[in-house]
Amino acid sequence: MPRCTRKGCGQDYDLATNDPYSCMYHPGAPVFHEGLKSWSCCSDVNKPVLDFDEFVKIPGCTVSSHTDEAPEVPAPAIKTSSIGSDLIMKETKDGAEIYSTGAPKFASPKPSIPSPVEAPVVEDEDDLDVPVTPGTVCKRRSCGVAFVSDEVNRIGDGDKTICTYHPAAPIFHEGSKGYMCCKRRVLEFDEFLKIEGCKKGRHMFAPKQRTEPQAEQFTDCRVDHYQTPKEVHISVFAKQVDKEKSTLVIEDNQIHFDLYVPGPKRFRRTIILFGPVDPDGSSYKFYNTKVEVVLKKLDTRSWTLLEKTTRDLGNISLTFGVGGRTGTIGGKDLVLDEQNTNRVN
Repeated sequence: MPRCTRKGCGQDYDLATNDPYSCMYHPGAPVFHEGLKSWSCCSDVNKPVLDFDEFVKIPGCTVSSHTDEAPEVPAPAIKTSSIGSDLIMKETKDGAEIYSTGAPKFASPKPSIPSPVEAPVVEDEDDLDVPVTPGTVCKRRSCGVAFVSDEVNRIGDGDKTICTYHPAAPIFHEGSKGYMCCKRRVLEFDEFLKIEGCKKGRHMFAPKQRTEPQAEQFTDCRVDHYQTPKEVHISVFAKQVDKEKSTLVIEDNQIHFDLYVPGPKRFRRTIILFGPVDPDGSSYKFYNTKVEVVLKKLDTRSWTLLEKTTRDLGNISLTFGVGGRTGTIGGKDLVLDEQNTNRVN
């Protein structure tokens, strides 16, 4: 069956059932700007995306019939140059032409630096236990083969079980387009879509789920607090904390956080408290965006800081704010313990 050559379609079609509403395509040109990818014909409807695979999935914005005619490519504009006749052309091994003026300059030899060893690319595999709907397109880059049946596309060593694809991601740099796994580069997007795969393997219609655990990373979270004469309220801004795995332990003079957040990431911290608290009278609660802790003070003095420090703070002392204007709420008068009261008097 012929394959439609319209941008954004690329489906195989039957001439007998081809009608004016069979094809959804993009009449405009692709736009790549600062990592974002979109179509000029529908950028106001379909938002630009970052991933190339998501860009390929953007549905067409125009309806018409399928066609196998080659798309019209506008002739490149002829640019005039003011460079004189002393222009020198040099051709590289890849066939690229480099123009320069004047005599070639030879740089002094530099010591060779060994290139870093690249980590092997782990490719997804097809899960043969997952049933596939006929017509599903192979998920590998630049393959485009539609699934017919397990006997045709998945089982055995027939010609239609072989997948020709690109294992690495596409690369767009200064107008040139290609794949990181091979050297060919083109300028036109239509030519980029036609770059034949550089590796042969098996089709992937249903990617197999990876079961290996991801490396755990420790992260930092913002911690805020305010106080009243009887309590200290602490907020740890950690989103979607795993309540089953996370732990929070409150002791007389310290509090231990061990929070698991998505990623997988982990926040661990122990805070030596400025003053003593009552662990039995204290509490905490998990929310979707943060963890709230309420510590019950053993005395009613004002805490200068949340965390105890060995630094000399001088005459710094904090009062309880009125109506929350200074970050705390509670009484209007300064509350001191017996030692600080004697110092003031």
